[in-house]
Amino acid sequence: MISARAGTLRISFTLLCSWIFRIWGGRRPKSKRNLLLLFTACVLYGIFIVSKVVSLWPHQGDEKNPPRNRALGDASTKPPRAHLQHGNFYMVSELSEGGVPSTLPAATLKPNVVYITLRSKRSKPANIRGTVKPKKRRKYAAQVQFEHSQGILQQGFNKQMDQQRLGEGEEDATAARDGAVILLAVPRGKTSAHQSNIRIYSDSAPPWFSAEDIRAMKFLADCKIKRIKQVPSSHGDLILFENPSKKRPFSLAPTSACQGICGLIKRPLDMSEVFAFHLDRILGINRTLPSVSRKLEFVQDGLPCPVILWDSSLSPADNTTQSSTRMKWSTYQHILKQNCWLNGKVPKAESGCTQIHHHEWSKMALFDFLLQVYTRLDRNCCGFRPRKEDVCVLQGLNLKCDDPGNIDLTHIMQRRDDPRHLVFISNKGFFDRSEDNLDFKLLDGIREFPESAVSILKSHRLREKLLQSFFLDTVFWESQRGRQGIEKLIDVIERRAKILLTYINAHGIKVIPMND
Repeated sequence: MISARAGTLRISFTLLCSWIFRIWGGRRPKSKRNLLLLFTACVLYGIFIVSKVVSLWPHQGDEKNPPRNRALGDASTKPPRAHLQHGNFYMVSELSEGGVPSTLPAATLKPNVVYITLRSKRSKPANIRGTVKPKKRRKYAAQVQFEHSQGILQQGFNKQMDQQRLGEGEEDATAARDGAVILLAVPRGKTSAHQSNIRIYSDSAPPWFSAEDIRAMKFLADCKIKRIKQVPSSHGDLILFENPSKKRPFSLAPTSACQGICGLIKRPLDMSEVFAFHLDRILGINRTLPSVSRKLEFVQDGLPCPVILWDSSLSPADNTTQSSTRMKWSTYQHILKQNCWLNGKVPKAESGCTQIHHHEWSKMALFDFLLQVYTRLDRNCCGFRPRKEDVCVLQGLNLKCDDPGNIDLTHIMQRRDDPRHLVFISNKGFFDRSEDNLDFKLLDGIREFPESAVSILKSHRLREKLLQSFFLDTVFWESQRGRQGIEKLIDVIERRAKILLTYINAHGIKVIPMND
């Protein structure tokens, strides 16, 4: 076939040349220029013919390896068989002679393998409120209004308490009342050791965590729960778990509510408490209590809950405002102008200052704005448009914004042995609030911000640090669908950080060092 094509090309070349010379023999002027043009044309066409012949000529390697038989009846050309691997991939491989899959090693057979990636199912949104804006929240409306005593956490607690009262053992199954505290013993068979949920693969933890932070996180995530307690408060019953160990790695004194080391269990909807703890440490504010995510057997549907370290050193709180120092909005604005305890100066008696240092308010305002925690400084939701399911709307507080100076601040907490510094409690953030509905009332009266926190917001490394920090908490990482779900939350914080930086520049707010 190849020789026939070569012969055809040679004949066409001969006929072309004879036709050219026949024309040349006519009456055209025989100049040297015309002769050169004809000769050049013949040479170029000849080169073209030779290249075609060479490309059609068989190579030596092809003679040694003749083409495989592609007949439909050949066993080697039987249709490949597909295998489904874990629902994500198809592996399509050639079969050996006779249609049987070859069992020879891959180095000798070298089968043709093709991997086809299937589109995975769309993952559910993260559990933290606001990752994906919900259409309706009728299911959780009652849970937002009430605390643990009427939520799914309380239902699971009561269920386990009833089971143990029915009598699985004598000592461990009894529920004893000690004043206002209900003690519930955990069955012996449910305290088996397990792998730590705080994963640290490098030589040391991230630098924004102290050694005491890591010990507290490991305790909250991995400790054996000996007893479960129900402690009543003005916001509903608080549920604690206790590990009455003789070893006390924390400087916490025993109290009537907690004789050993305890953790406060919150609802699954309050998972943003864990996010707040990591953000607080990265920004260098260090005012929140250690918090991790943990799965508990008595919680309905097995949802992970935020667990916060119980700090017995906190000062007694007022039952109405849950604050160790009670003040109204007008008092707060007056104190901001007095620069209380700034540069070590003792304030005058007529200044109205409290024991709280001036810089603490700046740190709290920055922290609350990024997370949109409005319950401390704007409990009546006067600085933004609340939704129907917000607590301030359910309690009718949003209708009482006519006299903002008379509104009480809430959750203003200090330690007994350190009254100069605040402790941030109840740090539930809101990630589904749009940029045009942020609560700027949280920033009223603030004239300076901490340099360490602002520098991190400007450095464009906040995302990297948050991802590295959240990776330590295995349960939290998995509950948010891994990196994809967590990055949606970080996107919200980064957008708010840009708005805050713009606000700082527009209002001429100072950025100064605020060392403890």
